[in-house]
Amino acid sequence: MNIFEALRLSHDTQRGLATQILETQGDVPERRSLYDQFKHELAAHAAAEERCFYAPLIGHDSTMAQSRHGMAEHHEMDELVDELNKMEFSSPAWIGQFRKLRDKVFHHLDDEEHGIFQLAGKALPEAQKTSLARDYEAEFATFRLGEMPLNSAES
Repeated sequence: MNIFEALRLSHDTQRGLATQILETQGDVPERRSLYDQFKHELAAHAAAEERCFYAPLIGHDSTMAQSRHGMAEHHEMDELVDELNKMEFSSPAWIGQFRKLRDKVFHHLDDEEHGIFQLAGKALPEAQKTSLARDYEAEFATFRLGEMPLNSAES
């Protein structure tokens, strides 16, 4: 597996969870559970992606700006998650705020898959693409298992 395939697995999970959340109504256990999974997936993915994908790309002129932009979008998503964490699940405003987060996430994933991946594919040697995938999967698993604080406002 290469780094692009590894990242796409998490991207697919994020898209699926976001879609499922939008199908829920009000303050129900299903929404709470799906949202908890979603925000943990986002945080673990962002942390591992920044260390194992964006950090190596910062060193290449052809991918530096896109890498910085991708990391900035991670921080924007964190802010949206923080806002959601302060809101009541039963509030009609919650789903509106979640849609903003979903739109930002989907935009970010599309940017990566249809832009950054192509540039990175040219900048990174094949062996590094494979080793970065292993590194990413190990980092992601560590973060996913809760061995780091995922978000200061988490419940």
